[in-house]
Amino acid sequence: MIKAEPIDFALPMRVSVIIPTLNESACLEQTLRHLELLDPPAWEIFVVDGGSQDGTIAIAEAAGIAVIRCLTSGRSIQMNHGAEAATGDALCFVHADTLVPADLVTLIDETFAQPEIVGGGFVSLMTGKTQTRWLTSLHNYLKTYYAPLLFRPHLFFKGLRLLFGDQAMFCRRSVFERCGGFDTALPIMEEADLCLKLVRYGQICLVDRVVFSSDRRVAKWGFLKANWVYFYIGFLWGIGVSADYLKQFYEDVR
Repeated sequence: MIKAEPIDFALPMRVSVIIPTLNESACLEQTLRHLELLDPPAWEIFVVDGGSQDGTIAIAEAAGIAVIRCLTSGRSIQMNHGAEAATGDALCFVHADTLVPADLVTLIDETFAQPEIVGGGFVSLMTGKTQTRWLTSLHNYLKTYYAPLLFRPHLFFKGLRLLFGDQAMFCRRSVFERCGGFDTALPIMEEADLCLKLVRYGQICLVDRVVFSSDRRVAKWGFLKANWVYFYIGFLWGIGVSADYLKQFYEDVR
């Protein structure tokens, strides 16, 4: 049970970075190297593992990163565990295949200098070994705006923006606790669901800076299938279709 604390808008922000993992040895080392370059550094970094059977935990421990082991896997569960352990003022949830800018902490601090903002994320540029997925990245960028405008217009004008996992979502820890954190019953769309909770306390901001995310899902599925799945899941979620039903269309890709 997450205990709520009074909202404190004091600066500067101490940023806790939380990385949920499950068999992410192929990309975690590079992600952690980027986090080591943060200037100023994060207050703390946690890898929250859901039972990896590869070298994920060894990579994190070799990098000197605190590892939290969850008995049950699931991004919502793991990210909530990380949030419970965090002591920073802000929580930043980074996927194991996402590379963040060196001034991440400053960007979050500057965003939260505006007291009406309770959460945010970055523009995700999907890249791979041989190419950048410009069209897919553009669609994902536009979806941050058009999805809430289409499905929750009354909340859009109150500051709702729908963020997704590869956008390095961040929020005030006090507001995260107050709204109950991620819904652990959701196997998918947990970040968008959290946005619906956060907007009750303030605005959500898309920061005009890029994070780089792996294109491994597009590379496996192909451009047409991947973008159709992204659109299809988003549309069905927007009209209220169960996340349990939607999960069948979004297989894990490592």
